[in-house]
Amino acid sequence: MDESDAEKITPDELNADPMTGAHFAHPVGTGLGAAGAGAIGAAIGISAGPVAAVVGAVAGAIAGGLMGKGAAELVNPTIEDSYWRERFHRDGTHLPGHTYDDYAPAYRAGYMHFDPTRTFEETRPELAKHYESDRGDSRLDWENASPAAESAWKRLQQGTDAESAAGGAINRHLFT
Repeated sequence: MDESDAEKITPDELNADPMTGAHFAHPVGTGLGAAGAGAIGAAIGISAGPVAAVVGAVAGAIAGGLMGKGAAELVNPTIEDSYWRERFHRDGTHLPGHTYDDYAPAYRAGYMHFDPTRTFEETRPELAKHYESDRGDSRLDWENASPAAESAWKRLQQGTDAESAAGGAINRHLFT
């Protein structure tokens, strides 16, 4: 995507880097990918010595950063959070006496860890771990939170067609 294409997308969809203003810069996704893959690369390289560990860390960080950026671009969390904040009580998963803050970590697990190549059921154990680590003050256990995560997952799964992508849930530039 070039800069002229970026002008057609709303400011929320640009995900501009706060320091450089670069469009679609996903510093968190890039950083997490780089850190994780860099550590793996270093661990693999250490068996061949310190130089190989450094080379492995650098190669892993570069590859991981690119993968992390790509994963971060798949979903616009600002749009998803707004969508679920407005609709959580109509989702059919809402338990009386609970607020959006109770459900937000579950929705976030569903949309931030969405993988269009897998089903929700295939990723359920991983999503449970993500939910538990990001749960914060939510009063919901995974059993009661998982329907909300599944709703967020299914929204994105259905949104991978061109018509829904135009609505903003899935970043359009990934499909053009």
